[in-house]
Amino acid sequence: MLGISDLREPAMMCAHVQPQPMSNSSSISHFLLLALAETRQLQLLHFCLLLGISLAALLGNGLIISAVACGHHLHTPMFFFLLNLALSHLGSICTTVPKAMHNSLWGTSTISYTGCAVQVFMLIFFLGSEFSLLTIMCYDRYVSICKPLHYGTLLGSRACAHMAAAAWASAFLNALMHTANTFSLPLCQGNALGQFFCDIPQILKLSCSKSCLRKFGLIAVSGCLSFSCFVFIVFCYVQIFRAMLRIPSEQGRHKAFSTCLPHLAVVSLFVSTALFSYLKPPSMSSPSLDLTLSVLYSVVPPSLNPLIYSLRNQELKAAVRRLMTGCFQEH
Repeated sequence: MLGISDLREPAMMCAHVQPQPMSNSSSISHFLLLALAETRQLQLLHFCLLLGISLAALLGNGLIISAVACGHHLHTPMFFFLLNLALSHLGSICTTVPKAMHNSLWGTSTISYTGCAVQVFMLIFFLGSEFSLLTIMCYDRYVSICKPLHYGTLLGSRACAHMAAAAWASAFLNALMHTANTFSLPLCQGNALGQFFCDIPQILKLSCSKSCLRKFGLIAVSGCLSFSCFVFIVFCYVQIFRAMLRIPSEQGRHKAFSTCLPHLAVVSLFVSTALFSYLKPPSMSSPSLDLTLSVLYSVVPPSLNPLIYSLRNQELKAAVRRLMTGCFQEH
């Protein structure tokens, strides 16, 4: 959701920017990230918390990937997209957390210019692919419940592969355009970022460029695309709930709702935290609140989502149990 960056900040910056001498961005060798804590004890505590969260995310998503890949009965569209979602979660958690852990452990706050560009690209890529995959998974649930007789036709193996490839490719192009646009702007407002990872709105605050169109254009386009995905998800769930109400048996309605609940919970967590983080009123902005919200949408979902999906899916729980039992028996 970095594509839906704060649509107002760049515009406000353009309106109030003062003429300043342009400086070459290459003169900046590194950026200063926001420290998670000031005291050494709290820094070590944050390191331990981030280590626990990252290990939980790696274990949970790794188990899902292994279970789906090894369980032939899980080779269905829903689990195929879940495997791709787990891959995006692994990429997302590995993009921001290791550097934050390093800075907390060693008491530093720097990241190189190249490292910042790579982090921006990777984070937009994985978060963009996550939102695209969540949109496709919503379509999977829509077809499964509203058009069950056409499920095999609309979501065949080739169609699923094409949709997954489109999600990753669109996320790659979106990340490439945003990264190239952001780091081609001249920076002359220092090198301190008000975030614990490299974030496009924070980098734009350092820009002295007076080109509002260049700053605002890609963000607006990406925001429109993300909003279209959100509207599509809402439309699908309206149709799904209408179809559920027409199911005669209570058991059938409960089963249909159970297949949608994990996806609905994941989408709600991801969208609500990201939207509030980027679109909250400026009067509510504070370093501690911004830091909390950024952790909620960039760090917490990759570790919670495997648990959310596993708790409500008996097939996945059984596959993970068999996988872990087999590993223990081998040792």
